[in-house]
Amino acid sequence: ISKREEVEAVTIIETPPMVVVGVVGYIETPKGLRNFKTVFAEHISDECRRRFYKNWHKSKKKAFTKYCKKWQDEAGKRQLEKDFAAMKKYCKVIRVIMHTQMRLLPLRQKKAHIMEIQLNGGTVPEKVDWVRERLEKQISVHSVFSQNEMIDVIGVTKGHGMKGVTSRWHTKKLPRKTHKGLRKVACIGAWHPARVGYSIARAGQKGYHHRTEINKKIYRIGHGIHVEDGKVVRNNASTHYDITEKTITPLGGFPHYGEVNNDFLMLKGCVMGTRKRVLTLRKSLLVHTSRRAHEAIELKFIDTTSKFGHGRFQTAQEKRAFMGPQKKHLVKEKPQEEF
Repeated sequence: ISKREEVEAVTIIETPPMVVVGVVGYIETPKGLRNFKTVFAEHISDECRRRFYKNWHKSKKKAFTKYCKKWQDEAGKRQLEKDFAAMKKYCKVIRVIMHTQMRLLPLRQKKAHIMEIQLNGGTVPEKVDWVRERLEKQISVHSVFSQNEMIDVIGVTKGHGMKGVTSRWHTKKLPRKTHKGLRKVACIGAWHPARVGYSIARAGQKGYHHRTEINKKIYRIGHGIHVEDGKVVRNNASTHYDITEKTITPLGGFPHYGEVNNDFLMLKGCVMGTRKRVLTLRKSLLVHTSRRAHEAIELKFIDTTSKFGHGRFQTAQEKRAFMGPQKKHLVKEKPQEEF
């Protein structure tokens, strides 16, 4: 909007494709929506099936072993056809069951996250057909969000445990000479009503709360490292002004995370929670009319220096050209002597 170059802090969110494993149809009742039919895909990966067990290692790993046979015998196929037909006839809301692919991420966790995502637009039969075509297929972030779009981010904030009122509610500290402590609230209410009101600042849990932040602007939807025409393409952090071939991962990796090798979103500002914590991204529920929301962002430069200390070099090649070969390079290049 200011028509001049600005430096903005951004957040990189790694967004590997999600897999469609089922569909749920809901009917309307006087008490609200009710689950009518649920259909799962024929092949469901182990990372998804892990979610149905407390301890996968000790279990017999039988989840969906009988259900998948429905897709193979004639009686089961007829039943599935009847379920899809009933969905088209009676359901008012269609939601897709999708799971994340944990094996693509640099995390210890193997158990996938599963959620229902509602389909909007089109008729109910069209929605059911759309899901049926995409069962067991991947849905990428490019097919949902677009450049310069405003989105909402849902997640759990960083936990701080039990905290007092000064840290939790930012109340003013009492004077130094206060008896029995000064990081307190001096008066917690009148004699009557004879109870403490809900609006009085009290000590307790701070952080680890579920929060939704709206209006996060997408600065870039980046492609992950992929193979094109037999060559590995890595330059997902270059721009029209900075044509250096470099990845979005800074030198030394993202602190407490690692490398970003999959598709990613670059959002303006910060998001809630620690690194590695799962986030839900949602299309905005508002109709945006402001100039800031509709502004087209043109990135000129993405800084990929080390985020662990005073970053100096944009790429490993630039660092080696300036510093010369280091000991680790010489050890790698030197052939090992035989004993």
